[in-house]
Amino acid sequence: MTHAAQMTAVKQYWVYVLLCRDGSFYTGVTSLLERRIAQHHQGEFPNCYTYERRPLKLVHVSEFHSPEQAIAAEKKLKSWTHAKKHAFVRGDWGELRRLSQVAVRDEGPSTSSG
Repeated sequence: MTHAAQMTAVKQYWVYVLLCRDGSFYTGVTSLLERRIAQHHQGEFPNCYTYERRPLKLVHVSEFHSPEQAIAAEKKLKSWTHAKKHAFVRGDWGELRRLSQVAVRDEGPSTSSG
């Protein structure tokens, strides 16, 4: 197999973040990015979170070569607060770090007397 053939055989997966009309974020994963984004914009799936929140703006895309890595990244982003997602899509790494430290502190071990 030639190098060019090997490169085309590599499957790509994307994690994407859409900013919705109401200011909320939608995070998804796909292997067909352009098609999936078009489906969101066109409202192809009436039961989808984004359907009633159009118009949408694509604010982040990350590429992965394994579905497991993409799904893990999607789950991580989905678990973040709105503030963390907002800092992430702005590229405000200092704020993202600060919010992450606050979350770790808040989720720290609890003490109880009993």
